[in-house]
Amino acid sequence: MSFSVSGKTAIVTGAANGIGLSIARHLADKGANVMCADADEKRLIQELGDGPEDGNIRIFAGDLRQRLTIANLISATIDAFDQIDILVNAARQLETTDALDVEDNSVNMLMEQNLMTALHLTQYVAKRMIKQAEAQEEGQIGSIINLSSIAARQMQPDLMGYAIAAAAVQQMTRSMALVLAPHRIRVNAISFGSVMSGSLRATVADNREWRDDIRDHTPLGRIAAPTELCEAVQFLAADSSGFMTGEVMVIDGGRSLLDAVTAPAH
Repeated sequence: MSFSVSGKTAIVTGAANGIGLSIARHLADKGANVMCADADEKRLIQELGDGPEDGNIRIFAGDLRQRLTIANLISATIDAFDQIDILVNAARQLETTDALDVEDNSVNMLMEQNLMTALHLTQYVAKRMIKQAEAQEEGQIGSIINLSSIAARQMQPDLMGYAIAAAAVQQMTRSMALVLAPHRIRVNAISFGSVMSGSLRATVADNREWRDDIRDHTPLGRIAAPTELCEAVQFLAADSSGFMTGEVMVIDGGRSLLDAVTAPAH
């Protein structure tokens, strides 16, 4: 079975670093046209270049919390590649929350960044995909993939805002899957545990105890490589997963099976 994304066009958010960058590069390496979106223009250019007009990677810098920026991203993608087949909502932010501090605004901030931005972008992209469906009577039209976290189920008090947003992303995934199914658009999510992104690598390099704690709470005894998450995204983006929608795929090395509240969940 082939999980080909060759010739498809994807938008990947959070593409200037970490997991989003790994996903964008992976899809491009597999032959997809990729619009890499992030607020950090300097980092986008540093990691991906200016995006040559004849290449399959382009960059878009802007604050996707703004509706106008989202509209401009859609327009830029259509101008570059004519269509949108895949959306990967990979942008996410991690902040701690003081649950008893009435001045702590982290829950609002994380809901806006991790949930509402993904929801608004999904709505805009879905409208474009529906328009594309009008010209294509049969076959799949699009795949939308949201990144969540096992923190949605494994609560840590200091990650309350992050966990609430992660759980909301999963419910949004299910709701949008039902709404968009008649239009042949699939919506799925990936709930992941610890992935060895650049930032996590730097963190555990300075804190071996934390690294060992993550491994000890993971039945497979290791931290995932970015490619393992990227390949799951490719599977959900490809036509081969065409009968799968509204699902939350868990990739955590079995950690959620232990249900350890005190284990690191990011």
